[in-house]
Amino acid sequence: MKPVFALVGRPNVGKSTLFNRLTKSRDALVADFPGLTRDRKYGQGVLGTDEGFGEEGQRERDYLVIDTGGLSGDDAGIDEYMANQTWLAVDEANTVLFMVDGREGLTTADHLVADRLRKAGKTVYLVVNKTDAVDPEQAKSEFYQLGFKEVFAIAAAHGRGVTSMITKLLEKFPVEEEEEIPEEHADSIRIAFVGRPNVGKSTLINRIMGEERVVAFDKPGTTRDSIYVPYERDGQKYTLIDTAGVRRRAKVKESIETFSIIKTLEAIKKSHVVIMLLDAHETITDQDAHLLGLILDAGRSLVLAINKWDGLDEYAKDQIKVKLEVKLPFLDFADKHFISALHGTGVGHLYKSVHEAYDSAMLDVPTARMTRILQTATEAHQLPIVATRRIKLRYAHQGGSNPFTVIIHGNQTNRVPGSYKRYLMNYFRETLKLKGTQVKIEFKTGDNPFEGKNDKRAKLSPSQMFRKNKKDPHNKSTRTSKKK
Repeated sequence: MKPVFALVGRPNVGKSTLFNRLTKSRDALVADFPGLTRDRKYGQGVLGTDEGFGEEGQRERDYLVIDTGGLSGDDAGIDEYMANQTWLAVDEANTVLFMVDGREGLTTADHLVADRLRKAGKTVYLVVNKTDAVDPEQAKSEFYQLGFKEVFAIAAAHGRGVTSMITKLLEKFPVEEEEEIPEEHADSIRIAFVGRPNVGKSTLINRIMGEERVVAFDKPGTTRDSIYVPYERDGQKYTLIDTAGVRRRAKVKESIETFSIIKTLEAIKKSHVVIMLLDAHETITDQDAHLLGLILDAGRSLVLAINKWDGLDEYAKDQIKVKLEVKLPFLDFADKHFISALHGTGVGHLYKSVHEAYDSAMLDVPTARMTRILQTATEAHQLPIVATRRIKLRYAHQGGSNPFTVIIHGNQTNRVPGSYKRYLMNYFRETLKLKGTQVKIEFKTGDNPFEGKNDKRAKLSPSQMFRKNKKDPHNKSTRTSKKK
């Protein structure tokens, strides 16, 4: 299982700031007052050379980060609720990063949290944050009395010490080899069914299979673990993955359900295509949007299925379609199907979208064609000029499948605006007619062939130097010789 780090500590010690730094996102709200984070929030982090970390040739390492609410020591009201959420995150994690404030120093609440963490039996590392304005070693010294052997001093807001810390932490975990898919699933299209509890995932699988292969019950949380179901249709092999419902953090009560969240994310990684189910009778929640974000972070192809469509009047159906456009505009590449898993309405149309998404994600395009598409895109919409030089993108090639990855080589690629990157993603997707899959763009800046050439000026012969100075009217030595 991949490393899972839970960020734990008092309110306003910088947990959400570190979460955003590790996941390279702004998913966690950050403000300079305590108690902003209440529910647990999950994010994906990657350590590798593409992110500017590590040594050349170092293998990428991915991990999960869980942001939690602050522990104030109060057991009443909202503080009790946040504390329960935090300790559920501790149960899920392999490692706990106990964060303290290097500016405020050691507090009684820090001692209370440390005692509780020791009783949890988890691997805990102490992280002293906000050390940008103080001496890091001096800031750490006060906190050694908490009894934790390894202490890291960081400044999450500025990124100081964060890279070295996560590198050392990941070294303590063995490098996971790519998990081999069992033979019965190796040559099949693996489809993960994902969504909140009681949205109809198990019912949909049973409808596709034509039999009761997985337990379907009108009670949230019936499925506790991911279930792999082999299936064949018209000579094509499939593996249907029924996942436990990922529910809103406030609803996760039993410890057995907390592990289902991590297992669901693992099932997404093992799939080719994800069918995300939404409930037509409920509004699109923040949890739905967050889960969709995790699917996109994993790079998997996506098909949206809005379930329980039967029984709605035309006005309600129109309202749902409008909400989908407003709340999920970033999913314009994914097909949407309005179905009833219980009665079978629209279920058969899912196959076409699944195949189109799978074929698009696994498409193999020659380098020559990729470069032609890039040239056409840059001619239609020129790149901006930066520091009197126009950014140049020279050629492109395919860097991988599922997600479809385009690697573009050029100069000043680190200065390509985000808007232009999105333009290229859409251009490649439309030109190659990709459906159901996102396009990932990676830029590579080539080495400057003239770098270091200026050193040769020092190696000019005396006669060459004389001729060079003679041609330069502003050279002092030349003006002096002429006067003489």
